[in-house]
Amino acid sequence: MIQVRGLHKVYKKVKAVDDLSFTLHDGEILGLVGPNGAGKTTTLKCLCGVVLPTDGLILIDDYNLSTDEQAAKQLLAFVPETPNPYEILTVYEHMKFISLLYSVEDPDPKIHELLTVFELYEKRDDLVNSLSKGMKQKLTICCALVHDPKMLLLDEPLIGIDPRGARTLKDMLIQRVAQGKSVIISSHMLYLVEELCHSILIIDHGRKIAEGSLEEIRKTALASSNASLEEVFLKITEEQE
Repeated sequence: MIQVRGLHKVYKKVKAVDDLSFTLHDGEILGLVGPNGAGKTTTLKCLCGVVLPTDGLILIDDYNLSTDEQAAKQLLAFVPETPNPYEILTVYEHMKFISLLYSVEDPDPKIHELLTVFELYEKRDDLVNSLSKGMKQKLTICCALVHDPKMLLLDEPLIGIDPRGARTLKDMLIQRVAQGKSVIISSHMLYLVEELCHSILIIDHGRKIAEGSLEEIRKTALASSNASLEEVFLKITEEQE
């Protein structure tokens, strides 16, 4: 599981994340949502060690991210909103490089499987800089999955991906949580969060304003029992203004 306690991140005088605490259990998908500038991406970057928190505790299983960084990161993978692969490598070389970083034994079968599933196999010998944005996003997802991480962090994962690729990713996420693995999805596509996520964390100005299942958040917002996540989100965030 991932446990976050009292997470703070301050950039100069701006509080990007302000005393945020939550838990992600094994076999669950957590939806992280909020307005633009709410602190979602900063939170994810803190969780994967890309950004150092100003204060707070992050536990990946039993590993403290600040003191057991390598062991904690071995369990994680992060897919950023904007893919930034090594463009001078071919698709296959990029996958091979990432698998070596994570000491994946005999990675070729897994690389073949992922490139085939995400319809990149025919591009395996192409340079990454020749790929479309959507293909680069698919490659980034393949690289995140090549070492079979226990926890997967996704920041707007479907932007630029074609419908078939989006369906493939959603099916794969469902399969992973059925195996006891966990996922955090940050997205403005609230229908995606409503479709996939077991629990939802709404933040604004870096602070938690609602957490729980959609049913629990409806009660927090005093919304009707059949209100969509979009309706609940708009109601809750309007009340914060």
